[in-house]
Amino acid sequence: MTAAIILAAGVSSRLGQPKQNLLHNGQTLLQHTVFCAQQSTCEQVIVVLGANTDKIKPVDGTTTLYNNHWQEGMASSIRLAITQIGKDTSIENAIIMVCDQPFISAQLLNSLIDKHTETGRPIVACAYNDTTGPPALFHRSVFAKLLLLQGHEGAKKILLTHAEGVATVPFEKGSIDIDTIADYENLIN
Repeated sequence: MTAAIILAAGVSSRLGQPKQNLLHNGQTLLQHTVFCAQQSTCEQVIVVLGANTDKIKPVDGTTTLYNNHWQEGMASSIRLAITQIGKDTSIENAIIMVCDQPFISAQLLNSLIDKHTETGRPIVACAYNDTTGPPALFHRSVFAKLLLLQGHEGAKKILLTHAEGVATVPFEKGSIDIDTIADYENLIN
């Protein structure tokens, strides 16, 4: 079984408003990310909220976790979600996603799962712009390493330190994310 973890706890300081609520193609960025996860073969969808929790509506059909330590950085959200799913031994994999990549799709998430099944690699990440990044699948055997992340470290640290165990799938538009008003204006135009 695979769980999708959507990291949506950040304060969006460079944007000045919750990026989770930005509209694109009739959905908020968070709704789009959840929809893709729900349409994939992931059996569970977890959303981690933190800053701006009062301004972001939970999305139906998800488990919402509230990260009271969101100021620490992304690592605290990853630890919270991995601790939660680690209790369920039927969950073999976690796909860690961010909510500001507008071009993700259910097919992309399924390709991560398929590549893991094909290769047996414990980590499958998306490849774009000569790097690897989210969304990325982590097998249960890597959960302990994710729990050691601190501060603003994201799962990218695991991708870099375990490069020999990483398989990749192409995600041409993976580098497009929304961090500033200019990013958002480029997206909608």
